[in-house]
Amino acid sequence: MPAVSKGDGMRGLAVFISDIRNCKSKEAEIKRINKELANIRSKFKGDKALDGYSKKKYVCKLLFIFLLGHDIDFGHMEAVNLLSSNRYTEKQIGYLFISVLVNSNSELIRLINNAIKNDLASRNPTFMGLALHCIASVGSREMAEAFAGEIPKVLVAGDTMDSVKQSAALCLLRLYRTSPDLVPMGDWTSRVVHLLNDQHLGVVTAATSLITTLAQKNPEEFKTSVSLAVSRLSRIVTSASTDLQDYTYYFVPAPWLSVKLLRLLQCYPPPDPAVRGRLTECLETILNKAQEPPKSKKVQHSNAKNAVLFEAISLIIHHDSEPNLLVRACNQLGQFLQHRETNLRYLALESMCTLASSEFSHEAVKTHIETVINALKTERDVSVRQRAVDLLYAMCDRSNAPQIVAEMLSYLETADYSIREEIVLKVAILAEKYAVDYTWYVDTILNLIRIAGDYVSEEVWYRVIQIVINRDDVQGYAAKTVFEALQAPACHENLVKVGGYILGEFGNLIAGDPRSSPLIQFNLLHSKFHLCSVPTRALLLSTYIKFVNLFPEVKPTIQDVLRSDSQLRNADVELQQRAVEYLRLSTVASTDILATVLEEMPPFPERESSILAKLKKKKGPSTVTDLEDTKRERSVDVNGGPEPAPASTSAMSTPSPSADLLGLGAAPPAPAGPPPSSGGGGLLVDVFSDSASVVAPLAPGSEDNFARFVCKNNGVLFENQLLQIGLKSEFRQNLGRMFIFYGNKTSTQFLNFTPTLICSDELQPNLNLQTKPVDPTVEGGAQVQQVVNIECVSDFTEAPVLNIQFRYGGTFQNVSVQLPITLNKFFQPTEMASQDFFQRWKQLSKSLGLVLHFLKKLILILRISWELESSTRKPPRSDACYAWSRTCKPRCTGSRCGRVRKPFLRDYVNCCQRSFSLEDGGPGSCVSRCLRLCRLSSWPSCDEHPRCPRPLPFGLDRNTCVWLRKKSSAWTAAATAEAAGQCSARVLRLPAACAAVDLLRPLTPPAIRGKAAPRGTASLCGCRGTLSVALLVKEK
Repeated sequence: MPAVSKGDGMRGLAVFISDIRNCKSKEAEIKRINKELANIRSKFKGDKALDGYSKKKYVCKLLFIFLLGHDIDFGHMEAVNLLSSNRYTEKQIGYLFISVLVNSNSELIRLINNAIKNDLASRNPTFMGLALHCIASVGSREMAEAFAGEIPKVLVAGDTMDSVKQSAALCLLRLYRTSPDLVPMGDWTSRVVHLLNDQHLGVVTAATSLITTLAQKNPEEFKTSVSLAVSRLSRIVTSASTDLQDYTYYFVPAPWLSVKLLRLLQCYPPPDPAVRGRLTECLETILNKAQEPPKSKKVQHSNAKNAVLFEAISLIIHHDSEPNLLVRACNQLGQFLQHRETNLRYLALESMCTLASSEFSHEAVKTHIETVINALKTERDVSVRQRAVDLLYAMCDRSNAPQIVAEMLSYLETADYSIREEIVLKVAILAEKYAVDYTWYVDTILNLIRIAGDYVSEEVWYRVIQIVINRDDVQGYAAKTVFEALQAPACHENLVKVGGYILGEFGNLIAGDPRSSPLIQFNLLHSKFHLCSVPTRALLLSTYIKFVNLFPEVKPTIQDVLRSDSQLRNADVELQQRAVEYLRLSTVASTDILATVLEEMPPFPERESSILAKLKKKKGPSTVTDLEDTKRERSVDVNGGPEPAPASTSAMSTPSPSADLLGLGAAPPAPAGPPPSSGGGGLLVDVFSDSASVVAPLAPGSEDNFARFVCKNNGVLFENQLLQIGLKSEFRQNLGRMFIFYGNKTSTQFLNFTPTLICSDELQPNLNLQTKPVDPTVEGGAQVQQVVNIECVSDFTEAPVLNIQFRYGGTFQNVSVQLPITLNKFFQPTEMASQDFFQRWKQLSKSLGLVLHFLKKLILILRISWELESSTRKPPRSDACYAWSRTCKPRCTGSRCGRVRKPFLRDYVNCCQRSFSLEDGGPGSCVSRCLRLCRLSSWPSCDEHPRCPRPLPFGLDRNTCVWLRKKSSAWTAAATAEAAGQCSARVLRLPAACAAVDLLRPLTPPAIRGKAAPRGTASLCGCRGTLSVALLVKEK
């Protein structure tokens, strides 16, 4: 890097940073920044002849202000102008500003690309390095389209300096991870492979990272890299720390390059015998060095040495072809099981889980069973205990199954709640898989239900029933054992289910013992009846009717139970129906019919256990279950493509719920031919096929999480056993920024990790989304962040979809969730005094008056049509006027009504003459007047008079009168006026295109339902929609 001259110190920048640090409040900082922004803006606009130093200084200030969290909306052109400078410091600041502040949709991107092309063509290594760093930092698709063809030429050119080659390799890797379809494969690929022989180890390290990523998708293109990688690895392993002095880290020569080379070799199967012998020597040397005493006591030395060791063991496990190396690796890992470092114990347990699946090292792993059991009992870290459980499960076979199952059951009583369900599934699988005597299996499962009944899923006790029914030799023992277990004072409900089913089928096998007579069996089960849930009660009712067939002597007792009101009148429909049907069956049916209908369950068809499918669904696709599955997966991964697996005839003819063990469903249909089934034949095709073009449906439960984000900006959007997606967002006016955090919950890395935002055709013109790409490799337990810039152009109703695709353990994963970007995020509060509001309210009065005038005309038309329908009546006047004359008018004779008699008589005559009047600003009809007069004449309600008219116009009830009254200069809508004098609100919905207004304060303060009406201010929301007016008016 060129030396920085003395004049490049930028004193003005230092003074500005010092002023910012000395600010004692946020307001003072903002004031100082605004002052500086105004000064910079004036300099850029006023002084057209700014020198490079001034531009650099001001651009640096803008960059510092942006890093403080403030928005920068100018200075981009000045930064682009700095790219054309011949001074390193000015060009550096220009590239730095562009890398941080310029997005891919900027109008300046063409000018930036031209400047980058000029620097790449200049053959100046300093300028070329700056240009390559900028391309890698931005990494947008536009950058890939512009430079994906140029960078490989720079990489393989003979006159390119080593530092530029290193930058070019990493830049090309960045573009390939973001836009793999834009990086063309050509003649340069074979020349890139030969960079593994470069003398500069920095170039070799960068080239190894690039080749490893490219080889994962195009293994044939880079097959020649295997021999070169082995050769380079051999030179590093056999060299002394002094030979590679510049790349030796705490006495470990080139540890990062060694790890990368070992990972590259894991992309291919074992090499040819000649190369394999050299590779075996390298691996043996690494194992031997691990046994040597440490050359330094510092933790950095042990970390570097162990990193190379564990990567070498991973390669040995991957090849699975050298028994000697596998046994040595197992012994080396066994030494780490008692290491004082927790991370080493965790990694050793995890690696040994994979070693246990190999036929060459399985016996070597079994020798460490006592150490693993001790770790299960004494380890403080729950994650290490969980790995110990996994290792015990992996090393289990027929010889040690009783010991391992007993230890896992013992640990289950004190295990963490987070792993209890997993332990229950593994115990159930091991007990069934390695059961020589099925009486031991029955005892184990019943003990499992007793210890952890809440975590025993339905699949577990379903499987117990299937095995007991299919094996005659264990049925009597199962019935006796279950009967004894049910005699405990407190039994788990799952035990009651198993007992009810087995005693209902095989209770007759133990009925000869007086201690388990039919009546005792029935009483024992019925004593648990009222403590169980509805599904268990339904099962017990089926057991009772089975007892009627098995034991006729208890038939009256059972019929009394079925005939009881608690059964025949049960609130649950299922229980009521069963009780009625079983009672009728036991009463009407003959003995032969009962024996036919209630005969023993036939044997279940032999099929794979559904518990295994549940375990794989819980643990993820990478769970090692047995040797055959692991071998099949490894062979597919080694050869770089799917390997057809033979499908058995029974699996094809009788598909079982657990046939698709990974829960992946059917594979996508091929272009020609029928779609493959979801059984074993199509399993591997589905696992290893690329489905990147298919967007998965929304994940279950994502809608609920989406609803929670309507009123909050931070939290967890989605989570399953593999992936966690968290959000942190902020919005200002029509702009927003969202940080999406992708967390890998497993210990295995995600490959080809590609999150994509999908907007529908209707959403695209209304919402602009700009995303920054993420690293396509997410390490186990790591978290990556993606930034999404949001611009709301217009109103919208839909939400964009976030689709995440990646490979986990060789399996393609596809998850889709809705991104919580809703219109309310861009709302801004408006504070308005009551005076300003009423001023705006009056501006709406004209529009409201026109609407109400239209409403008056509509009401008049409805009233006339109603009068025409009733015109055949005599006298020819409205029913309401008729009712008023027959009910209220005769009551209006005393002094109490004298003061209102004449006006009401006049209104009566006018009403009968004109049918309906709206000239006084509201329905001044006899309907409302009649209701008033009835109330004033001591009639609480017209309903109390037998002559009160039944149908009232406009769909009004008899106690309600709706009118419009002119108040000041605005029309107001009164909702309801009840006969008791109380008021309640009813909203009158009117179409309007200008605003939505909710008037919360009534013009006159009535007593509403016995409470004082609130005197609030009005609120105005400037959204297009409907006009809502709600006013409360107390009737005088």
